[in-house]
Amino acid sequence: MSIILIGGIYFNQAREENEVLHNSATTNPAKHDMNMQKELEDRNKPVRAVEKPASGAGFYIGKESALLRKAMGEPIRKDPSAYGYEWWIYNSNHQYVQFGVENDQVVTAYAAGDTDVSPFKMDQPAKDLFQMYDLRMDIVVENNSGTYRFELSEEDYNMRPMVKVGDIYAQLYMDKFSGTLSSVRYLTRDYLIKQRPYEMVYRGELPADPELSDSAWQQIENGSEKQIFDLTNIIREKHNLNGLLWDEETAKVAKQHSKEMYDKQYFAHESPSSGNLGDRLKEAKIDYELAGENIAANYTDGPSAVEGWLNSKGHREALLQKEFTSLGVGVYQKYYTQNFIAK
Repeated sequence: MSIILIGGIYFNQAREENEVLHNSATTNPAKHDMNMQKELEDRNKPVRAVEKPASGAGFYIGKESALLRKAMGEPIRKDPSAYGYEWWIYNSNHQYVQFGVENDQVVTAYAAGDTDVSPFKMDQPAKDLFQMYDLRMDIVVENNSGTYRFELSEEDYNMRPMVKVGDIYAQLYMDKFSGTLSSVRYLTRDYLIKQRPYEMVYRGELPADPELSDSAWQQIENGSEKQIFDLTNIIREKHNLNGLLWDEETAKVAKQHSKEMYDKQYFAHESPSSGNLGDRLKEAKIDYELAGENIAANYTDGPSAVEGWLNSKGHREALLQKEFTSLGVGVYQKYYTQNFIAK
């Protein structure tokens, strides 16, 4: 995404689709031919066993939600997810963490800000993490339903590798521009298989995708919008920038763009019916001096979309543009739009 201002009017140059990060999993049960040389290299790589965290966000994975509530208090809100669990959101004192709770058990967590992410540390140099932990381009996971092999691309490996931590898994989101750890997602084995964040080869059965009603999707989308807004401000705070205010009218513009991309199955800043962002803001009678837009599609959820934007130069510039004062976020299923404005 680029921002060009001529006479106070916003012009948005659409990014090519292949320049935008996607985090969608593909599966191929017939693909069994493996790169044997790589297999040997992986097998010979020293393995450093990592124990399950004794503190921090990862500690609660597999624990009863009552323990989480006792230690952390009531969440500021609870957002439904597309994967069966409910996100419990904690956001205070520069710490941000979402705990996924299902059947009164914590099954996943996503942590950013100054949160304890033991055994890792926020802003830890990526080079140290690659030296200290058993980060591989292939991860094999087994459960009662089959064997699942996740195959990381070079981009996956460099920007969102995964490591086994005790009996759970940690996905490490790297900030490629600072070369440090940006955030961490913890998952149980079953939820790693269910979410499929990387290309996957498997033998056995795949968990069925949930069938969600329109009203269920609407609640999920509303939660994702709030999460993206919260995380954007966490990132801006980390970079010593002003926090953004929520702008409801701008959010409606963003929502309509995400819905139209879904309905018409395109992915671009330029709408075939509504034009560019400047046109859409004008149509909504929104006054601004500067505006910007980030879009994403097919990410696991809102936090993964934000991390994708953070690692893409043009999108990052919008996230960290100091002149912006307000933000509207619109999500429709797995299409995400951020509209930034400065008034």
